[in-house]
Amino acid sequence: MATTRGNSRKNKLDEFYTQLNDIELELKHYKDQLKDKVIFCNCDDPYESNFFKYFAMNFNHLGLKKLIATCYDDSPIAYTQLDIWGGGEN
Repeated sequence: MATTRGNSRKNKLDEFYTQLNDIELELKHYKDQLKDKVIFCNCDDPYESNFFKYFAMNFNHLGLKKLIATCYDDSPIAYTQLDIWGGGEN
């Protein structure tokens, strides 16, 4: 994992490009601490953020209370709630 972080740092990539696998490997150690928590992902675009994807995919498994994400003002999803379960916009 240190190699991946080192490569990201060298390539000047930010959290936006953090590998989903690296997130899974790290956050598996924090399942108990995440239960009943509100997660705030400060990201450019939730559709592109692997952190948001991880928390959305594992929402029930982790026992999260709520998942909130930011996006750029000019994003096509700005001022909306994401429908990640296919039931229409909330």
